[in-house]
Amino acid sequence: MSKTTVIGVGLVGLLLLGGCATEDYVKKHVAVVEGQVTDVQGQQKDQQAHLEQLDQGTKDAMARAEAAGKLAEGKFLYSMVLSDDSVKFPVDSSQLSPEAQTRLMDFVQKLKSDNKNVYVEIQGHTDSTGTKPINMRLGLDRADAVRLYMNQQGVPLNRMSTISYGDTTPVAPNNTRDGRAQNRRVVVIVMA
Repeated sequence: MSKTTVIGVGLVGLLLLGGCATEDYVKKHVAVVEGQVTDVQGQQKDQQAHLEQLDQGTKDAMARAEAAGKLAEGKFLYSMVLSDDSVKFPVDSSQLSPEAQTRLMDFVQKLKSDNKNVYVEIQGHTDSTGTKPINMRLGLDRADAVRLYMNQQGVPLNRMSTISYGDTTPVAPNNTRDGRAQNRRVVVIVMA
């Protein structure tokens, strides 16, 4: 064999070996990237399912609010508002202050002295800080705290319902501290 042939065969062999090494390298890195893409797609599906669940919860709350509104038409007797100026709902909290408990005790006494067959709707509200789902939950927690306290004072649970409006029905602008404080409230409505 001639020297040129041997050198040519050697060069072709080197090129083939280099091509195999490059192909293996590419396959290895593509597999890593494909794994990462699959993980991200799985996370996106989980997040989408979670958002759909939260959206359904909001729709359910609005349906309950509309039903309560229809029930209340023409039957309103009186109401009481527990807001930051009188009961101090702390930011991101549903705990009743001693002032709130005193006002609720007086309210329960009025309910008992009226001795009427009434129904009480307890509406929870928040300011606009926080996300919509968190505000809806916090509004419901505040309303539930009032319902539980009133039940402990003798108001039957079957005569009370709770609903959260979250931050959807502000009574003051949310761009000031005082406005946000007014929006953190519970409204107790008595209906015949």
